[in-house]
Amino acid sequence: MAGRIREEDIAEVREKADLEEVIGDYVTLRPAGGGSLKGLCPFHDEKSPSFNVRPDRGWHCFGCGEGGDVYKFLMKIDGLSFAEAVERLADKVGVTLRREEGDVRQDRTRGPQRGRLIEAHKVAQEFYADALGTPDAQAARRFLGERGFDQAAAEQFGVGFAPRDGESLLRHLRQRRFTDEESMAAGLVAIGRSAYDRFRGRLLWPIRESNGDTIGFGARRIFDDDRIEAKYLNTPETPIYKKSQVLYGLDLARREIARTSKAVVVEGYTDVMACHLSGVGTAVATCGTAFGDDHARVLRRFLNDHLEFPGEVIFTFDGDAAGQKAALRAFGGDQNFVSQTYVAIEPTGLDPCDLRLQQGDAAVRELIARRQPLYRFVLANVVKKYDLDRAEGRVGAVREASALVHSSRDTAVVASSFAREIASLTGMDPAEVQVEVRRAAGRRGADPRGTSRPPTSSAPAPSPAQSSAQSSAQQLPDLRDPRFVLERETLKLVVQEPAAVARAAQDLGSNDFTHPTYRAVWELVEHNGGLAAADADWAGRLRDRAGDPAVAAALSALAVEPVPSRKGADDAFVANTVYRLQELTAQRRIAEVKSRLQRTNPVEQTTEYNRMFGELTALEQHRRQLRDLALGAT
Repeated sequence: MAGRIREEDIAEVREKADLEEVIGDYVTLRPAGGGSLKGLCPFHDEKSPSFNVRPDRGWHCFGCGEGGDVYKFLMKIDGLSFAEAVERLADKVGVTLRREEGDVRQDRTRGPQRGRLIEAHKVAQEFYADALGTPDAQAARRFLGERGFDQAAAEQFGVGFAPRDGESLLRHLRQRRFTDEESMAAGLVAIGRSAYDRFRGRLLWPIRESNGDTIGFGARRIFDDDRIEAKYLNTPETPIYKKSQVLYGLDLARREIARTSKAVVVEGYTDVMACHLSGVGTAVATCGTAFGDDHARVLRRFLNDHLEFPGEVIFTFDGDAAGQKAALRAFGGDQNFVSQTYVAIEPTGLDPCDLRLQQGDAAVRELIARRQPLYRFVLANVVKKYDLDRAEGRVGAVREASALVHSSRDTAVVASSFAREIASLTGMDPAEVQVEVRRAAGRRGADPRGTSRPPTSSAPAPSPAQSSAQSSAQQLPDLRDPRFVLERETLKLVVQEPAAVARAAQDLGSNDFTHPTYRAVWELVEHNGGLAAADADWAGRLRDRAGDPAVAAALSALAVEPVPSRKGADDAFVANTVYRLQELTAQRRIAEVKSRLQRTNPVEQTTEYNRMFGELTALEQHRRQLRDLALGAT
């Protein structure tokens, strides 16, 4: 059994890994000044970016408090063990990992490791792609050709073919030393009377994560005698594949989505191909399921979808009843986006693939350009259901449309414009429609701002241990309380710029930090050799050795938060910050001595009184010196 990975190899991988590149595979990051980058946090839903990255220090979300180094990010976002995170990055940066002899402790999860499942999919994708060129795949190639996709397109999207004999991939995986357990856990092999290839005799599209790793397949029926009648067969839920959280084509579209703040959501694999080949490089599709809340959260990370830079999300649906139902479902999730939502529907009912085949690339681009607001499309389809020549039909249309208004976001802002839209569609008086809109709000229990009242919480009461922990946490003052701003700024320098602050901070001590968490951070610094022991992985080393989660969280924040200086951590800024902090310490000591002097009788306790008076004089002089040094540094 393999032993633990050597610490020096772990450190080397961490040093060589590009944190911005790794996180950029999952989140669109934009410059935030001072060497920092910002984006929408992938670990909680937010409308304004609070996820900060310092490529040389680490990452931290000031919204949910998560933070750490490159290993912690991969462990959290992909559910990896520590060893798996190290192994994945080692492969990426070209470091050969060595293990300690005789140490059999392992950081492993039960069942096949994620890395093995990813590797199995990589092998399978290459196998399927090669098989597309064989004589048995003639029907698959004909299918692609009839839809306007040549060999170059197939290679661009990694399209492949699963041989019909049913065991070709299974044998290939065994030859590559994958166990049947791993192949089944990956969803590549199924069990009947015996093990067999899940996707035999089908045309396949690899479904990839945003970083390019293949985690599943979408398989289309192309032979009439296929035992499985379903047109499409997708990878089942596995440890690495969750259909509600993956978008086909995101690996190809993510950079263009980030660049343009636009995304196009289509309905199928061939539609994604047609869009990209037509110049619409922001197209993605769900994989065998409707577009849902989890898909929206994934997409928002790459759109950088927040209040300061709202973008566009364009859905394409068929013009039939199913398409209208899909549009209504998408409208119900409209509040998931800050971006404006649109719908693009070809009047003839053609999907992007057929449109490209019949009318060319320009027609696909024109389809997307002719988008219309999603709410307008939904309202129009609601109104169409009613006979507007009859009074009761007009009233029914207004009532149903008004109810839809209050399922959208920003209701208070858009209700009046929606009311005008409904009035225009139905021919009703705008004032009457406005009344019905307000009634709909009342029926839905909306508050004055137009948002639904939150339901009463039914969550179970916390356990005594949880209550105790929460109570303890609540007793600590906020780390961002203005009283502790100098402590925070000083520790940011200690963590981010240890060399720059070392000389000025040589007289600092734990008594200079009054917040318990900040004091614990400083004591951790001292315990690890002080600033003289700082190295390239200083922030990461401190964070790894923090026994208290609160201290680790504080360190991850301190490592990425920008230093509030236009010139960075220059000598003047460092000196001013440290001296002002020490001046505060002197002021606290002066207040303590004055309080004791007031309680001391100068006649009965002359010696003690004179000693404290001398101490007070010295402290006052020291405080003035610190003030002069701080002012002189500016």
